[in-house]
Amino acid sequence: MMRLISFLHAVMAALFACAALVLIVLAVHQAWIGVAAGLGQAAAQQVIEAIGYLAGAVVALQIAQTIAEEEVIREAHVSGPTRVRRFLSRFMVVLIVAFSIEGLVATFGAVHDNVSQLPAAASVLFGASALLAAWGIFIRLNRSAEELEPEAMEKAKREDKKLEQ
Repeated sequence: MMRLISFLHAVMAALFACAALVLIVLAVHQAWIGVAAGLGQAAAQQVIEAIGYLAGAVVALQIAQTIAEEEVIREAHVSGPTRVRRFLSRFMVVLIVAFSIEGLVATFGAVHDNVSQLPAAASVLFGASALLAAWGIFIRLNRSAEELEPEAMEKAKREDKKLEQ
């Protein structure tokens, strides 16, 4: 059963990587359309939208890497405070950066195209900052739980060294 679960995780990681590749192709296409139309405000908007696609690609790649490293290569099934913190931290960093970039893209789009969309863009940026604050609280609260199991932290560090080799 565990091999099946590891296999399914590997398939999901591969699908996330494929989705990232599709987003990268879309970003290149979007930027190309903008540049081909001439260097102006429309081109800038197309390139900004391409950045949004690239942010999504980064998220997909990071999720693929996290799943592959944590669930397939290490076979470190997420349990215990140390593992949960490490897994969620990797995911949250990517998510917060992607939301921030998407919020900036939406802000630029709203300023240039439709100012009535600014509250929606601000909501995305507010959500990113709320996630950042919640993640900080989680890290703070989780730290004391980690101190209760120092052997788990040492094991995680040893696994990191194995992964780097």
